[in-house]
Amino acid sequence: MARALLTGLLVLMAGPLWAQDSVPPLDQGVRVGIEYTPGIRPRLLVFPMVGMDAAQAILQRDLDYSDRFEMIYLRNDGAGGFAGVNYELYRTLGAQFGLELVRSGTATIVRLHDLDVGEVRNHDTVVLPDSDAPDFRMAVHQLADEVVRWITGTPGYAASRLAYVGGKQLRVIDADGVDRSTLTPADQAVLSPQWSPDGRRIAYTHFTEGTGTLQLLFLASKSAVTVPNTRTGLNYTPAFSPDGRTLAFTRSGEGGTDIFSVNIGDMCCLQRLTVSRFADNLSPTFSPDGRRIAFVSTRAGPPQIYAMSADGTDQELLARFDFGATGSSFAPEWSPDGAQVAFHRAVEGRFQIFVMDLATRRVRQLTSSGRNEDPTWAPDGRHVAFVSTRSGQRQLWVIDTETGRIRQLPTPDTVRLPSWSPRLGGTAGANQ
Repeated sequence: MARALLTGLLVLMAGPLWAQDSVPPLDQGVRVGIEYTPGIRPRLLVFPMVGMDAAQAILQRDLDYSDRFEMIYLRNDGAGGFAGVNYELYRTLGAQFGLELVRSGTATIVRLHDLDVGEVRNHDTVVLPDSDAPDFRMAVHQLADEVVRWITGTPGYAASRLAYVGGKQLRVIDADGVDRSTLTPADQAVLSPQWSPDGRRIAYTHFTEGTGTLQLLFLASKSAVTVPNTRTGLNYTPAFSPDGRTLAFTRSGEGGTDIFSVNIGDMCCLQRLTVSRFADNLSPTFSPDGRRIAFVSTRAGPPQIYAMSADGTDQELLARFDFGATGSSFAPEWSPDGAQVAFHRAVEGRFQIFVMDLATRRVRQLTSSGRNEDPTWAPDGRHVAFVSTRSGQRQLWVIDTETGRIRQLPTPDTVRLPSWSPRLGGTAGANQ
């Protein structure tokens, strides 16, 4: 009976991984039992949803982009809702999990079916906005992240956004590459956007009259204020402390290029963290516990990655380079779990993305095609966005550091300096 029902469904089994760089794919296997095993991608399908095509499309894309599952796609043939879930049928398709959404008045019932054992594993009731509402997509992204958590124990990253410089303006885009918007006027040149830990502010550099001041943009009100003590010199590459009260940044002027910090909780209290002494120190990034800052310094010659305490003491070389094999290193960013630092480094005349495991100090190259720069971590700590020329112009790309799967977030203009937001809740970081 189950096999006969297959004729009514167009099944598009998950294809091979997208274009790979230098990270080898994990072996794929079939999950046995009901526990999620890291490194194995269970097969997941989203049941056809009558009257919910937009939500279904977003959910399928988000779950696919999480790189945790092999997706099985079913055509919605308009046959109506499910009177019940035919576990035998979906096991025949090779699925191990099935996601079901059913309208119930103004709410939506969400059920995750474990098809191997033939029962509902998790369920919830949510209220999704209308599909034309401004917060609809983010609500579906949040649901997708919760489904990832149900199966794997940790949420996905769909409910997040990327800020970047497009042309000269500050722009943001959803993590799935949709819903792009511009946050600064065309006559204002910006640089170095950085999300706050709560996702409600973006710090960036505003160029005007030969200087670069730091601005704090409040996303809910779309209002910006100038960070104190940043009206002189060129101030750029801001980095928030984990509690959101301190902003470390680079200042270039007649005295050299050094790292400073300012208390943005009280809007006061400038502190100098490095002293150049004929070297440049730039591009700070806080560790998740707020105790350390990684940065770039030229004190030993070519730019390399260093680290120091948050007060500027205890400075040390963090990521050594291989003489004759690799060159200058730039743009460090600490991973959300504190275990790794991503950066870009010159290899045979072109920049490539690397990650360093802080426990072992082992450095691993992630990319090899084109010129690749400015990595930024997704909130799940396993995906990295970066700028690459592999498509012919500078565009946003995302790589899964565990499998090497890579995809593009196409934009109509060239891209620089991306920054990935934390997971966003409610309307934080959404268009208001």
